[in-house]
Amino acid sequence: MIEVFAEYGMIGLVGVLFAGQMVFLQKTLMAKLIEIEEMTVALINRWNKSDDKYERRHERAVAEMNRLTDDLAFLKGRINGGSR
Repeated sequence: MIEVFAEYGMIGLVGVLFAGQMVFLQKTLMAKLIEIEEMTVALINRWNKSDDKYERRHERAVAEMNRLTDDLAFLKGRINGGSR
């Protein structure tokens, strides 16, 4: 009879230890996942800021090219059409 209680007691103890290990691993892994998620969000925000800077620079370059093509078209019209 005592052997049965000892056997079931050991099985229960191993089960409790296994469940405790799973809870510990879950908490540890969730903390790591949250940390990785925060790092990923920070990296994406950094890329977005970089993209915004590139977009502003691109818009300035396009505006300058448009101004230059307008000036060039005006000069070309003056040369081809005379000074009316």
